[in-house]
Amino acid sequence: MSPQTLLLTFLGALLINGSQSANILAVFSCPVPSHLIVEMSMAKVLAENGHNVTVITTIKPHVSHKNINLIYIPLTKEEQQLQNSGLANMVERDNSNMITAIFRMRKELSLIFNKNRDVMKDPRIQDLYENKDNKFDLVMLGYFLNSFQLGIAQKLKVPVVIATSMFQSEIFDVMLGNIQAQAYVPTVSVSVEKGRAMTFAQRLSNLITLGAFKSYMYLTEKDNLEAYNELYGNDPAMPKYEDLNKNVSLIFFNSHALSEGPIRPSFPGAIEVGGIQIKEKPDPLPKEIDNFLRNATDGAILLSLGSNVKGAFLKADIVQNMFNVLSKLKQRVIWKWENLEKTPGKSDNILYSKWLPQDDILAHPKIRLFINHAGRGGITESQFHGKPMLSLPVFGDQPANAEKMVKDGFGLSMSLLTLEEQPFHDKIIEVLENPEYTQKVKAFSKLFRDRPMTARQSVLYWTEYVLRHHGAPHLQSPLVHMSFIAANNLDVYALLFSFLIIILLISKVVIKSLYRKLTGNTKKEKNVGKAKKLKTK
Repeated sequence: MSPQTLLLTFLGALLINGSQSANILAVFSCPVPSHLIVEMSMAKVLAENGHNVTVITTIKPHVSHKNINLIYIPLTKEEQQLQNSGLANMVERDNSNMITAIFRMRKELSLIFNKNRDVMKDPRIQDLYENKDNKFDLVMLGYFLNSFQLGIAQKLKVPVVIATSMFQSEIFDVMLGNIQAQAYVPTVSVSVEKGRAMTFAQRLSNLITLGAFKSYMYLTEKDNLEAYNELYGNDPAMPKYEDLNKNVSLIFFNSHALSEGPIRPSFPGAIEVGGIQIKEKPDPLPKEIDNFLRNATDGAILLSLGSNVKGAFLKADIVQNMFNVLSKLKQRVIWKWENLEKTPGKSDNILYSKWLPQDDILAHPKIRLFINHAGRGGITESQFHGKPMLSLPVFGDQPANAEKMVKDGFGLSMSLLTLEEQPFHDKIIEVLENPEYTQKVKAFSKLFRDRPMTARQSVLYWTEYVLRHHGAPHLQSPLVHMSFIAANNLDVYALLFSFLIIILLISKVVIKSLYRKLTGNTKKEKNVGKAKKLKTK
């Protein structure tokens, strides 16, 4: 091939790539680190493949790329204090009953909601659609009960892709379409073994829990409607709030139902990318952690209670109980602890760190156990790397996540609020020394990884699919565009019922008429008979 041909080919490739590059606005304003990790993993995939991604965030992400432009709107000191206070309150409460827990968490969740709303009032955000020089092709919305933020896509006149750290559930019915599946698809708080049907008691619990969720979502939708009207109500060109979901092309869920369950009816617009935050090849560990693990001749344990459950929120006696057990183990322990000036105690086998590259550490062959809070992200990473677990759930979906993990045979669980030394020690030893937990989670890891496209490939393909097909409205379920009456055939049933009533009324009239005729003829016959008898006499 001549140099001229090579040059033309190279320039052609540049032109093709340039024409395929899109400007994407990612609204990731939810101030919850675990959510941002999943969302930024999607943004990074798009940036690495030539797309320009403008990210609105309230937390500084660890992910960076030349094609990612941050609009950083941090929490104020007062907001941070309120959030920490709310989290501390949730840690101290018994949240094992999810129905009561979700309503008690409403106050704490309102802090997140209010921040999401205030972000949209920021002049930098409003300039994105008021300044005509800004051009976007797509909005990617990080979803956590913040549907009102879909309004920014209407301002920009572009389609929407939802990115969520959650899995498909009844929360997303209004976006995807509501399939009545409560008899065989368990909610997050009802744990059922994979491939098994729910018992009568579980179906009853499922129905009650669904009712509670729907009541909660009703209140949340009222809040969203008020926020939407406050932000966009003065613009006559904006659609009604209830029509915003018609602009959602698809949803990326942090799940993989084929391996995790539950199996459920779904739509083309529901794309599962469970494990999106997990690197295909782990990064090298920080030197201190790497050396610590290299010298762990008996293996190591990773202890992290996530980004929300800080050590300062835990009772002193619980922390002391944990330290007393962990410091006496022959295994080395990497413990996520925020305040390095005031640690639970000193021990040669324990390494404390403010922040941990959790995914990279779990990929290390020396890790034998992951002690976690049963957060969705942590459990997914542990399953992916085939590491057994001991979960200490606190709030939200964590108790249900932990219960499912135990039923799957990947480890054990116990309450963090009532943690005592001996049970904590016994459960750690049980998971470490019983090979069944490791065998089961390693077998699951193979199943979880076995898919036609990786999570990253799926995010890239389907996002570009939406761009190529101008929002890809054909992916949407007709249910999204139907009213409650039409979607449930209530008008058809009403018509059939009306016909039935009319037929019954007509039948009643006919029967009465026939009855009268028959009774009338009988009377006539009787009278004739009587007359004949009289004549005979």
